[in-house]
Formats: sequence, C-alpha cells, structure tokens
Amino acid sequence: MKIFVKVKPNAKIEKVEEIPEQLIGRKEVDFKVWVKESAKEGKANDAVIKALAKYFGVSKSAVNIVSGATVKQKIIDLEL
Repeated sequence: MKIFVKVKPNAKIEKVEEIPEQLIGRKEVDFKVWVKESAKEGKANDAVIKALAKYFGVSKSAVNIVSGATVKQKIIDLEL
C-alpha cells in the first residue's frame, strides 16, 4: 500500500495523523507525521519509519521510503 506523507521535523511531540479523503480530494491515503528528530543525516526519515511502523503495527522493515528521502513530502510503501 502506498501512502503520501508530509513530515514535520523538530516537533515537540511525535504523532501520526490521517488526513480525511474529503479534505484532499484524492483516493490515496495521506498522513502528517510529526517527529522530534531534525532533518539531518537521515534522522527524521528513521523516525518517520519508526512512527509509521508503530502506527500500523508492522515491523520497521515493512515501511520503505519510495520517494522524497531529502524533502518533507514523501511516498511510503507499506507491506501490510
């Protein structure tokens, strides 16, 4: 399953929030992910993978960044 994610690094709290389909007008699933880590040296990407794995109840190896490794908007592939 592919999901579209907008990352908010350097957040005070870590959370994952699903954006309702009616707000975005697309059938794809969109999420916002807040992580405490900074966007340096891939730390935020690692935190996003960990947060999404916990949210979906899968292992970290089941969460892969397909596109957007160096930007805030990412496409993530989940193996559910």
